[in-house]
Amino acid sequence: MSARARLTAILAVVGALVVVATVLAIALRPAATGAAAPTAFEVSAGMDDCGRGWGGDGHAAKVPGGEQTLTVTNTTVAGIEVYLQEVDSKRVYLDLENLGAGAHATVRVALAAGRYRVVCLPADMDPVRGPTVTVGTAPPGSPLTPGIVPVTRNDLIPVTKVYSDWVGSRIPVLRAQAAAVAADAEEGDLPAARRDWLTAHSTYQTLGGAYDAFGEVGEQLDGLPHGDPTGFHLVEAQLWQGAPASAVAASAQSLVALVDRLQTQFAEAQLDPGEVALRAHEIVEDAIQRTLTGADDAGSHTSLATVDAELSGAEAALAPLHDILASRYDRLAETQQALADAHRAVEAQRGADGTWTPLDAVARPTRERIDAALDRAVELLAPVAAICDPRREP
Repeated sequence: MSARARLTAILAVVGALVVVATVLAIALRPAATGAAAPTAFEVSAGMDDCGRGWGGDGHAAKVPGGEQTLTVTNTTVAGIEVYLQEVDSKRVYLDLENLGAGAHATVRVALAAGRYRVVCLPADMDPVRGPTVTVGTAPPGSPLTPGIVPVTRNDLIPVTKVYSDWVGSRIPVLRAQAAAVAADAEEGDLPAARRDWLTAHSTYQTLGGAYDAFGEVGEQLDGLPHGDPTGFHLVEAQLWQGAPASAVAASAQSLVALVDRLQTQFAEAQLDPGEVALRAHEIVEDAIQRTLTGADDAGSHTSLATVDAELSGAEAALAPLHDILASRYDRLAETQQALADAHRAVEAQRGADGTWTPLDAVARPTRERIDAALDRAVELLAPVAAICDPRREP
């Protein structure tokens, strides 16, 4: 699945309304009760007629503020992307992607007073900017479409490098922790091996933002523990289901070998800047769908420790995006707080001796609080993926 397809799926699941994320984000949104009917325009999107039909032609084009319906037609012989941009702030209020030759898209957008223009972006060609249109004052109380300054791939390259360097710095730590499990088992100290296994597994779970770069090795390290488990889950099953120390030691050595392969592979990998902003949301979503259901428990009953580590992984994936998001996402602080709140709800289930409450032993009201905390975090993270979805400079 492509990054764009995953992004669309994210927004569909959580119901986020982010106009710039997808053609359908604001399409056919009903007008507010009592609001005036939106003004309708037939708008061209082509090389010579970009923006024609919106507010009339010429430099004095004006339209009323508030909701407007735009039926945009691609008049070229190839696909095109179309923005609706506020001239002075450079914010984009509508992004129609992959509008095919001759195709139409009808969308609604609600604009505040200002100067706007349609921008047509044919593939492999410079943007074509339509005439400036003056938008009047919106009716009082009108719900307005949010706009953002586009994030480009170039904006995301340094973010990706920061995150990639951090992941690279953690893999040697993971390797040492996995080696400690093998050493414990070779000495016959299985209680120590269980403690060290949890430490190593938690470290691995913090690296979820790089899972695409881990590829097949990642699946072997931490795939679901069904059928013939490998990696962490094979060692987990043996440690908590009474296997002899010699068997645990052999499997732990195989785990170390997998981490060695991961280190070699990741040193040559390049994370995709176009996908880095998806990860924080995906990590928490995975915690909800896989870990909190017990689907990845091979006998240790430490799912809440895994969730705790996954939340740390989401924070690590979100952190390098701070400077990009600070001026674009007005709920960034709320999102960070939601992750912290989820941490607190989960960590309350860790005992003073470091052991974790098994999922099936968590009281129902407590479980509901944990579920609600993660649901809130995943909802607030969805717009991050939409805002940071890389776009062309208009």
